[in-house]
Formats: sequence, C-alpha cells, structure tokens
Amino acid sequence: MLKQDLIEKNPIRYLNTVEGKVDSRMGLVMSRAGLGKTAMLVQIALDSLLHGKQVVHVSVGQSLEKTRIWYDDIFKDIVAGCQLDNPYEIYDEIMRNRMIMTFKESTFNRARLEERLNDLVYQNIIRPGCVVVDGYDFNAVDYQVLADLKEMAQAMDLQLWFSAVSHRTDERTSPAGVPAPCHELDDLFDTVVLLQPGSGTECIDLNIIKDTTSGASGGRALQLDPITFMVKEGC
Repeated sequence: MLKQDLIEKNPIRYLNTVEGKVDSRMGLVMSRAGLGKTAMLVQIALDSLLHGKQVVHVSVGQSLEKTRIWYDDIFKDIVAGCQLDNPYEIYDEIMRNRMIMTFKESTFNRARLEERLNDLVYQNIIRPGCVVVDGYDFNAVDYQVLADLKEMAQAMDLQLWFSAVSHRTDERTSPAGVPAPCHELDDLFDTVVLLQPGSGTECIDLNIIKDTTSGASGGRALQLDPITFMVKEGC
C-alpha cells in the first residue's frame, strides 16, 4: 500500500503512535528559536493524516501561505527516498483532510478555537482527530487557559500538540526537567519533547523528557536533520 510505505518512511511514527494507532494526548515540542519546532508539528500532522485522521493546523500570528509551504517541503522530503509512482496523488488526497486556521495572539483561547472546530464539524467539513498549535506564546499563558484547552481536547477526543520557545538565559525547570516558560504547566502535558543540539554531531536530538503514553519513540533514538529538519532514526 502506498500510504503504508510513506508511514513506514516517516520515523515520527515512533513518537506519534502507540501500538500502531494515533492516540489522544496533549503534547508539547520545545526548543530554542530556529531548531525545528514547526517542522516537528508538521511531521506529526502529516503522520496523523497518513493514518486517516483529519487535522487542523492552528497558526498563531503566522500566515496561511507560510504554513502551506512547510507541508509542501516536508512531504517532498518524506517521499524523496521512496520509489512511488504517484506520491502527489496521496498528497492531494490527504490534504483534503487538513485545515489551516490563523489566529491573532490576542484572540486565541478555548472559546474561539472550540467555536471554529465545532463549526467545521457541524458543516461536515472536518472532524479533526489531531490539532497542532504553532506560535502560541507561553510566556503570558495562564494555567487555567491551558487546562481548559486540555479539557476541550479530551471532550472532542483529540490529540493536541503545541510548540513553545525556550530561552538559553532562563534556567528555570520543573522537577521533570521541562524548561521555562512551561515549567509550571508540565503536569498538563502527556508528552513533552525537547529539541537540543546533539553532542558531538550537527544533528538535533529529540529528548522525550516526559511521556505518560508509554509509547513515545519506542525506545528509539530520534534526531532532526539540521538542514531539512526531518526526523530521522540516527542522523
């Protein structure tokens, strides 16, 4: 099966699935600026699409076109090593199950997001199984706001992934090792992935510093290619 070939070519499946199924959870990808958070979220979203899930990508303070380009580029890199006759027929097919939303930072909250998601479901456009949120500012987030979003995800049976920027100069961490500004929010996340420059290599390590699903990575050492930001099993 062509889709299965692509699923097996994308090592992000080790992070995104439990026993071959995309599970419901709230996840977080953290790193300093420019290390590949958006690329990670896009690969998580693409893996969900290939598994037959419908996906909503929420870009906070970013343009629709920039987000589309991320999907185009990441998919090209996934299929680059595949001997498939018509990979872009698959791309066109799965993109029918993806919706990109944009929000201004000041307007993003549970009520607004839930309203827009429910509109999609009510109009029979998309019933998402995965929502990724890129660009959310965790420096100003209130604990209850994020708790409300987790409650929404559980009620809608979603997996909900966020990205967050950490800062070299802020050394605060939670007991589990989650860096600021998310160090006081880590109990809300089921999975937390920290992207860090690898030791003795140019590649970027995916450090899973929290996982309550007992399935993330399956014990495999995953890294990001520093050029393409593609997840690889050994870089």
